[in-house]
Amino acid sequence: MAGLHTWTGLLFGWLLYAMFLTGAVSYFREELSQWMRPEIPALKQPTDAARSAMQAVASLQALAPGATQWVIELAGERTNVVAASWHIRSNGGNDGRAMLDPLTGHVVHARETYGGEFFYYFHFSLHYLPRVVGRWLVGLATMFMLVALVSGVITHKKIFANFFTFRRGKGQRSWLDAHNALSVTALPFHLMITYTGLVTLMTLYMPWGADSALQTAQLRQALRAEMTAFLPAGAASGTAAPLADVGAMVREAERRWGTGRVARLLVDNPGDAASRVTVVRGDAGRVSVSPRHAVFDGASGALLQVKDHSAPVAETRGVLYGLHVGRFADGVTRWLYFFASLTGAAMVATGLVLWTAKRRARQAVQQTPPFGLRLVERLNIAAIAGLPVAMAAFLWGNRLLPPGLASRGEWEVHLFFIAWGLMLLHACARRVGRAWVEQFAAAAVLLAALPLASALAGDRDLLASLREGDGVFASFELTLMVLAGVFAAVALKLARRR
Repeated sequence: MAGLHTWTGLLFGWLLYAMFLTGAVSYFREELSQWMRPEIPALKQPTDAARSAMQAVASLQALAPGATQWVIELAGERTNVVAASWHIRSNGGNDGRAMLDPLTGHVVHARETYGGEFFYYFHFSLHYLPRVVGRWLVGLATMFMLVALVSGVITHKKIFANFFTFRRGKGQRSWLDAHNALSVTALPFHLMITYTGLVTLMTLYMPWGADSALQTAQLRQALRAEMTAFLPAGAASGTAAPLADVGAMVREAERRWGTGRVARLLVDNPGDAASRVTVVRGDAGRVSVSPRHAVFDGASGALLQVKDHSAPVAETRGVLYGLHVGRFADGVTRWLYFFASLTGAAMVATGLVLWTAKRRARQAVQQTPPFGLRLVERLNIAAIAGLPVAMAAFLWGNRLLPPGLASRGEWEVHLFFIAWGLMLLHACARRVGRAWVEQFAAAAVLLAALPLASALAGDRDLLASLREGDGVFASFELTLMVLAGVFAAVALKLARRR
């Protein structure tokens, strides 16, 4: 069990660290997206969902009159824009998207950026890899994480007693104590988040049961409808008919679910007599992400169908999925998710360093350590200290890249990977101790300077945000400064130890 724990943790440790760290940031992806679009002001008051939906429909009638489907993501407590997108089946299936002001419905122009969505999708797709390949690799790493957690509990018989023991300045012993303490602190969360991570993509990893049981397209669509708000669009009739009052549909849905619970609208075949409007309930305030929606006839506005419950197995899957993504969480719970995920990243990081510390102690008499040990040491530096530098570079790209740059959002991502690659080269070129200090110090400087750079660029000012009560923008920049202080403290501690 000790060997199993060691090697499963090592072989996928660098990927697991990145998954934990980007997953922690993903719990605030909406707030990060707001910070990365400083041109869009914060909402001062809650919006009227019905009115906002009607204004969005009016804008889409002008932006995409020939579309076969409109998707309207309404603004909420954590978002300050209405995200509208459309699909046009003719002309090669053209798609489009626009951001709308939730108060006026007018198109809002902001810099092109992936926002917080990059870290969210990187967390389980790894961006550049083909989607299926990336998700299979993440699933394999997650399964190994589950094995490492269980074997770790079995291996450390006194793990709970060791939680209260920490010996400073004892080298390998100190790393083991830190690893044990971090593992126990949020062990239930780590087990939950690992197992539910596999459940989120269960039909990708284990599709054979569904494939053998659901032989027809109709049955497969029924399965998909139990897990998502997807409803196949019917064929258009070819007869023009105006869309009924969408605001009344939203108000009817709010009467059933409560004010502020509507998150999304899907309009199929708009402007046609066979149009249909699906009003989708949001995930806030409920653990399960199983779909809840109301379907209306687009031409008459009549209520056709309401889905307010799911089958037991689908609801179980919805609860496990919801526990993983945490969309139900209020502000306090979201911070708890964030810190528990950071302890997961720290747990993996201390395990990786412990592996090298043990072997350094054994090889102390050798002038030239084995190649494998030197390789792991360099990969540890680039993965653990280099990833925060890369994440900071992504944020700096958001502020420094020209607004009119083609594929600007992709260039933000390119900067992330370029910076991460440079950190690997730096780790290979410098002595191990110096590389640790320099990369943590670089992360501290980059994060601490971001609020200043943002103010000098004229995007927004931290003090002005505090005065105006812009909690999202101000709290995000204050968090950057706190994280910079943490990295600076780590760099100073390592420099003193050297």
